[in-house]
Amino acid sequence: MMYIYNVTTNVTEDVVKDWLLWMKEVYIPEMMATGKFTGAKMSRVMIQEEMGGKTFSVQYAVKSKALFKAFYLEDVGRMNAKMMTKFSSEKVISFQTEMEVLGDFY
Repeated sequence: MMYIYNVTTNVTEDVVKDWLLWMKEVYIPEMMATGKFTGAKMSRVMIQEEMGGKTFSVQYAVKSKALFKAFYLEDVGRMNAKMMTKFSSEKVISFQTEMEVLGDFY
């Protein structure tokens, strides 16, 4: 079984460039360094948001439910605080979803 920890984030226009750069150079590498994830994929959600800004999804691959639990116990608080320290909740709004991969069809 494979699982996905999906984080969908809406970012205001004025910080999109800074947020993208920081995600690619700092945040995603630090998430990977937790040792809980086997890979990450970042995408832009291609819809026009009523609230404005741009929306992105980062999907982190997870091998087991135990690794999800370990991430929540050991890392999630620190990583969320890191995001909120860098970008205020008025600029960046996220929600997380856990998903089970049922198949890959390419």
